[in-house]
Amino acid sequence: MDPNTNPANAADKAKNKAQDAVDQAQHKAQDVAGQAKDKAQDVAGQAENKAQEVGDKAQELAGQAKDKVQDLTNQAKDKAQEYAHLAQDKAQEYTQKAQDYLKDLHLGEQYDKLSTTQKVVGGAALAIGLTLLLSGGKEKKAKRQAAVLDKLLLFVNDRVEGYKRATAESKDARYKDYYQHLTTQSKDFAAALNGFLAEKGGKRETSTTWKGKFYRRYMDAKALVTGRDEKAILDANIYGEEWAIKAYRKALRRNCIKGGGLGMVIKHQYKLSKKTLKQLKELKAKAA
Repeated sequence: MDPNTNPANAADKAKNKAQDAVDQAQHKAQDVAGQAKDKAQDVAGQAENKAQEVGDKAQELAGQAKDKVQDLTNQAKDKAQEYAHLAQDKAQEYTQKAQDYLKDLHLGEQYDKLSTTQKVVGGAALAIGLTLLLSGGKEKKAKRQAAVLDKLLLFVNDRVEGYKRATAESKDARYKDYYQHLTTQSKDFAAALNGFLAEKGGKRETSTTWKGKFYRRYMDAKALVTGRDEKAILDANIYGEEWAIKAYRKALRRNCIKGGGLGMVIKHQYKLSKKTLKQLKELKAKAA
């Protein structure tokens, strides 16, 4: 029998060949794993070095920023001290000048030494200066008051429009009469405030707030879908009155409004507005 065709020999050869293939595969896998490990170590090393570089750069920038902030702080502090000293010196200078001027005008022997003409001219100059100072202060106050009035009137005009609409929409005679009364009252409020505004040099304000315009359009759109019953009208009036009260309260907090006839009128309107809000809430409670 030919030894090459012997089944046992063929099996041994096949086994040896398979073992060789396995050995080669193992060696190949080990080589690939080694290469991958080396590559991973290289990448990790590069990443570590990069991270270190970034960290060092960040520390450097942070140090520079800290130094810059400190420099700016020191400069600001020095500048503030410089201005404070200048202001103090200037104040002392003007104080001394004022004292000397007053002495020259009417105090002690210096005043007696002045000629009649000097006394008259000096007194006239002082009077003119005081007049200009006072008139300038009054003009500034009037402008501030006009600005407050102009803004408050926008809300008061919203109040007029709100109650006019409520009067037209209400089907209840009692409510309708009450809303008509509030419409007239609101117009009186606006007329009084516009009168003061004219005195302060302002122009008559008849506009309303943009928020008021938007709210009324929103309520119109809502009425097309859900209808407009008495409760909805009351809710809208309560909302508008609360809005007006906030405007009055804000105006009364301004120093230029406190005291005087204007302050009294705004305070009176504010009290009536709060009374109206209370009555509207009572009507709503009864309607519920």
